[in-house]
Amino acid sequence: MIGVQIRGENGTIEVRAKHGVVWGPELAGLDQSVFPMLGHLLPYADTVFNHRQVSSLLQEVPRLPAGVLTDEFTRELSEMGQAVLDGQGLYLWFLGD
Repeated sequence: MIGVQIRGENGTIEVRAKHGVVWGPELAGLDQSVFPMLGHLLPYADTVFNHRQVSSLLQEVPRLPAGVLTDEFTRELSEMGQAVLDGQGLYLWFLGD
């Protein structure tokens, strides 16, 4: 399970997602040329997105094929991404197992 957090510049956890994303063939098989942000997630490593990268990530989410993310996680990810965009010095962290 990959968890998601919003962290400040000093590493302070500001928000923890209630839902996570399960690593499976749908996520692993994303074409990185079509989904450059989500296509770079790894199941056992952390991935950090800055403000500009979060903007690109949020453009990818609505285009995802069905079954890659749950509806609950999609909503939460969109809300957390928007919180990063609305804030200052915030980063979106995907935390691999």
